[in-house]
Amino acid sequence: MTESKYTQSTEWPYPVNYGKENEDVADVLILGGGIAGCHAAITAAKRGAKVIVVDKGAVIRSGLGGTGVDHWHLACTNPCSKITPEEMVGLLKKFGDYFYLEFGNGITCYITCKESYDALLDCEKTGVKVRDVDDEFAGASFRDEKTKLMFAYDYENKYCIRVNGGANIKVALYNELKRLGAKIYDHVMATSLLTEGGKQGARVVGATGVNARTGEFYIFKAKSTLLSMGAPAGLWIFSTELAGATLFQEPNLTGEGTAMAWQAGAELTMLERSSAMIASGGFSYPMYGTGNAHNTWYACTIVDADGKEVPWVDRDGKILKTVSERYRPAPGQKTFVYGRMSPSYELWGPTIIPDLPERIMKGEFKLPLYADLPGMPEHERRAIWGLMVGNEGRTRIPIYDRYTKAGFDPDKDMLQANIMPPEQYGFGAWWGAYGPRQWRTGGFAAGGGLAFDWDLKTSLEGLYVAGMTTYAGGDHSVAACSGRYAARKAVKYAQTAQEPVIERKQVDKEKARVYAPVTQKDGVGWKELRAGLCRIMQDYCGEYKSEETLKTGLGWFNSIRESEAATAYARNPHELERTLECLTHITVGEIIMHASLARKASSLPLEFKRLDYPEMDPPEWNKFVTIRLENGDVKVGELPFNYWLLPPNAPKYEENYQKHCDL
Repeated sequence: MTESKYTQSTEWPYPVNYGKENEDVADVLILGGGIAGCHAAITAAKRGAKVIVVDKGAVIRSGLGGTGVDHWHLACTNPCSKITPEEMVGLLKKFGDYFYLEFGNGITCYITCKESYDALLDCEKTGVKVRDVDDEFAGASFRDEKTKLMFAYDYENKYCIRVNGGANIKVALYNELKRLGAKIYDHVMATSLLTEGGKQGARVVGATGVNARTGEFYIFKAKSTLLSMGAPAGLWIFSTELAGATLFQEPNLTGEGTAMAWQAGAELTMLERSSAMIASGGFSYPMYGTGNAHNTWYACTIVDADGKEVPWVDRDGKILKTVSERYRPAPGQKTFVYGRMSPSYELWGPTIIPDLPERIMKGEFKLPLYADLPGMPEHERRAIWGLMVGNEGRTRIPIYDRYTKAGFDPDKDMLQANIMPPEQYGFGAWWGAYGPRQWRTGGFAAGGGLAFDWDLKTSLEGLYVAGMTTYAGGDHSVAACSGRYAARKAVKYAQTAQEPVIERKQVDKEKARVYAPVTQKDGVGWKELRAGLCRIMQDYCGEYKSEETLKTGLGWFNSIRESEAATAYARNPHELERTLECLTHITVGEIIMHASLARKASSLPLEFKRLDYPEMDPPEWNKFVTIRLENGDVKVGELPFNYWLLPPNAPKYEENYQKHCDL
């Protein structure tokens, strides 16, 4: 074992080599090996590029899609779809100018509508079971007999595909990466982007990282770099002592990609966006672990304590008499988004009666309520409990496997529904996911991140972005499509880019920062530090914000960086990784506070509330606010709504796509 100048105070199952350097070179460096990263790496490797994938976890199961996917959105080009990409983008625009719910902005939304089905076919080629090839659901109303594809939510328009073997999708993608010869660095935490001449705002020429098992240091050089890491999570709520996860996101997603890009000088946007916290653990039920009628459980029959069925209605309040009607648009309606998640009446979908809480209080229905799987048609029952719950990433093991082993039988047993008080009644309540109310950035959709153009290129030369690192966020299909699209652009850039040259002073500075915690013998542990940082976000960047509280929060972060964080210690590489995540949380917390200060107006679609600027969405603030770091100063800018289609008379979606897609 190489001798290290750093001390090691606890037993550790791996050889520890703090300070040892490892170097590697790639045409395309992909930071983050989740769904976006895997699709990007496969695409780049197929185009002949030398590819390196770096992931803090193990690529075979890492990321939000690591444990599965049950449905594949926006597959508008599949042979059964009745909605074109152009129609879909127009409909999703009804969600507002800032974002299109789960599906990114205008660019990533349209890319997904065009390429979602192709990306799913790519998965099928790797061995993922997509269709009902064994005819288990022959004759079901959601199955197309010719293609054997199965559909979710809207059985009429058929653009959302149920993935029959989605539980092992990451394993199949990982095996394809290995087959194509992509080089994979598991358990290596990326810590910084390297720039030409070591200058902020210059071309990105690589990255650094540290191994969470051996403590070794990594220097990656690349002609082009693609960020496909997760969005920041866990900034407001954190607990390792209460049972269950405290995050809706995968717990390793702490925001390194956002922090690294910020330090490198990249332009960020929409970091001020807030959303009610979706969390498990503590006093709440497991995600999707209670009977409900939404999302993965859509559109399950709900009954009350006496077995009385709760009616379903269409968008106009018409009572739906059959289960099949719950999966179809209302008369005169093109399509819908399940439930009433959309602010637009045009997209309201079938739902259980929206005034259920009031009817419960009047005594019309008796608590508790139950998901009546046994009372549903067999195909629909097995689709919810087998296809959906059995393949959804958050339910395969903790819900489907555990409940089944415990004796739950969907043919005989009902599952109690978790209903919250009327003031909290809504989408999240049906998941059983809400604990004590917190506030944070993001949810399913964007929580802010890197700004980008039609090439999925950031404001820094040589740096591309995909998946949740974009400000637009997205779901599984958006991650897959943006990954394969961004990879095509990154490969094209790498083909003519100059060889990357690393500035040694920049590397040495980062190396000193990374290893500082292992030089400390006592001080603050990472758990204590992280809990304290969450408290600052709760107190000074909560649901209601003001200039005074935000600036106070920035003052606290600066103080902690100079005091407690400077004394944080790590006794092994795992604790080093966790301590570095705390430093990332300081940076990301500061970014969010700066973004919140920059938007001097409240906003309903962003769920952003400034006490000192209470007016909601004044016309002059209907824009994206951008921020970037330049020589220690925060520079504020803006992007207009629909910048992807501006100026007037600019090319429309299809024209822009064809101009940039590089198929």
